[in-house]
Amino acid sequence: MNATMNQTEGQYRDSYNITPRNVTAGFQSPFSPVMDKAINGITIIILFITMVSLGCTMEISKIKAHILKPKGVAIAVVAQFGIMPLTAFSLAKIFQLGPIEAVTVLICGCCPGGNLSNIFALALKGDMNLSIVMTTCSTVLALGMMPLLLFLYCHGFNNLEKAVPYTGITIALIMTLVPCAIGIAINHRVPQYAQIIIKVGLSILLIASVAIGVMSGITIGGTVRVVLSPQLMATAALMPLTGYLLGYIMSTILKVNHQCRRTISIETGCQNIQLCSTILKVAFPPEVIGPLYLFPLIYIMFQGGEALLFIILFRCYQRFKPPAEG
Repeated sequence: MNATMNQTEGQYRDSYNITPRNVTAGFQSPFSPVMDKAINGITIIILFITMVSLGCTMEISKIKAHILKPKGVAIAVVAQFGIMPLTAFSLAKIFQLGPIEAVTVLICGCCPGGNLSNIFALALKGDMNLSIVMTTCSTVLALGMMPLLLFLYCHGFNNLEKAVPYTGITIALIMTLVPCAIGIAINHRVPQYAQIIIKVGLSILLIASVAIGVMSGITIGGTVRVVLSPQLMATAALMPLTGYLLGYIMSTILKVNHQCRRTISIETGCQNIQLCSTILKVAFPPEVIGPLYLFPLIYIMFQGGEALLFIILFRCYQRFKPPAEG
């Protein structure tokens, strides 16, 4: 993947037409080449472990059952690859984001669902089978859908048609399918270890996200203000919220039960942030992406905070709602 990054470096400079007005122009990576490669390697390893833990939540029998009744699959495709990319595109236009900022937001919006959505769905007493199938389908279909959607939506911006690293993104997506398949095999062959791997994977994800964020923030220093700009902060706050709300509205229109509505809502707004971080950190040259590879960390804070708010509201409603008659 590093070779691919070097081959496309000149293409990025030409495509983005970097000028002093560009927020990442002139950005010099504070990491030495060895340190930068080490962080890339650690990011890839974290993604591998996270995707193995995601695969451990998937059961072959349940996947087959939902494939035979593909309503859940159809909902997953429309919710994940319809609502979220369009939301990312719309917010990038509304806030008039720069070229590389727009690409960053679009990549985040086009990512498949992650395993945090399964935890949130459980906390909301959602349909766990549907949650797992939606995550599974979006992860598999992302191999084709994510590059296609990025290609289509990038045409809505100037000078972005050839700037997306499709090869690097495809490699990153393949990297997610292999460990995911390993996790499925573990859950099928030795299910007693699956729950341990899930807990370890989530713990590593959370610890590593905080560690990389703190280390990068200290090293990058003042340039981190690029990620904390009002436009990007508003985008990070509104993207998951819009996904949660539109997912619930869509499921209401489809007339599914309330349990499934909560599940679809959460699955729509939750993105695979670890995959997004890996793509931004590994597939883009450091002088192009700058500190914007930290955007997923900002996103996950809003994604988790808003989901937690909905969980608290739901639990309060469950506790204080009047008992049903009879």
